[in-house]
Amino acid sequence: MGPIHILGGGLAGCEAAWQVARAGYDCVLFEMRPVRPTPAHKTDRLAELVCSNSLKSESENTAPWLLKEELRRLDSLLLRAAQLARVPGGHALTVDREVFGQEVSRAIEENPRIELRREEAVSIPDDAITIVASGPLTSGALAEDIGRLTGAERLFFYDSISPIVEADSIDHSIAFRASRYGKSLDGTDDYVNCPLDREQYERFVDALLAAEAVPSHIPEDDSRGNPRFFEACLPIEELARRGRETLRFGPMKPMGLIDPRTGRRPYAVVQLRQENLRADSYNLVGFQNHMRFPEQARVFRMIPGLERAEFLRYGQIHRNTYINAPALLTATLQLRTNSRVFFAGQISGVEGYVESIATGLVAGRHVAELKSSAEIRAFPRETAIGSLCAYVSGADARNYQPANITFDLLPSLDEPTRLRFRHDKKARHAEVCRRALEKLDEYRSVYA
Repeated sequence: MGPIHILGGGLAGCEAAWQVARAGYDCVLFEMRPVRPTPAHKTDRLAELVCSNSLKSESENTAPWLLKEELRRLDSLLLRAAQLARVPGGHALTVDREVFGQEVSRAIEENPRIELRREEAVSIPDDAITIVASGPLTSGALAEDIGRLTGAERLFFYDSISPIVEADSIDHSIAFRASRYGKSLDGTDDYVNCPLDREQYERFVDALLAAEAVPSHIPEDDSRGNPRFFEACLPIEELARRGRETLRFGPMKPMGLIDPRTGRRPYAVVQLRQENLRADSYNLVGFQNHMRFPEQARVFRMIPGLERAEFLRYGQIHRNTYINAPALLTATLQLRTNSRVFFAGQISGVEGYVESIATGLVAGRHVAELKSSAEIRAFPRETAIGSLCAYVSGADARNYQPANITFDLLPSLDEPTRLRFRHDKKARHAEVCRRALEKLDEYRSVYA
């Protein structure tokens, strides 16, 4: 039997390849860039972060922290790379995209058990154990072959990218540095904050609602031609359409911030987060959108402190493709009709960077078990990783939506424990995390 094939050099594919190699097996990692570019990627680096540069919260005993902690205990390559590439980001693990991509690419390229092929994979091979980790921008030819193999209709939604501005173009006589409630991982003021009063906010919302959008031109949109969006990552103009105050309770919420010029909390705030270690660029947090580029420049320069903003990247829209995983996959991410084919990453129906890394790790470890003829054991249901896989394989296939990790995905505590912590949510979450890590350590002791 030849090497394991891994289709896609994104987050899931790279993590899967690393885990396969770590287990002592050879694999071939296919990545079509730069031979065939995608609408969203900008470089030829492996594991390129396309949307945000945040891997979410590092606050202890939160669901995103738990998932990352489990991955660290399982020797995740990409979590190690993220730590090396870390930039200030409040309570979030935020990274320099370039450094992150360089670290992952170097590790993959230097590993003698991983053969990197820069070519498009157009089909799933019949003669090799395969992990499909081709991501939300899977090429048409491969998507058609996935459809042939699964006999299932592909699902999709639209995802958007936030704009990035030059640091020197921000007016710091208006914008101020602060972390929400003064909290950050290392006690520093990690965000640049652009404050708006009520009049400025109302004008901004008016302009946003009137701005010209980029048409989707996709025949599978709904009957009125409206694109389908992922509810947890809506474009800001879509949020504004749902109510004029919606942005103030979302990406523009002012809670925990005081404008030093006035000594008061602003009516609304736009937060900017450092993009790289050089601190020469910042992204507009939560400002993913699909407006035309000239409209973005016009509307976003209405934000106080960004009147002369120079845009290094405008927001964009791209289509995310995924399979109807509950109808197709087991909890070990194997295709029900072909146990030699695994799916991982966003194509499997998870949403989020760390969730993609986690499913790549799962697929990589289970493929190694299959290769060695060992019993394939799903991750414990009490863990964040196990719960994510349980959702992917066990959600309602009739109305499947991708998911980020949340405590809702993990099993409830037993009744006596739940009653003991019923008035203390922090203690309840801490107990869920303690239980998860205990179960993971038990699993590792047997299936290291």
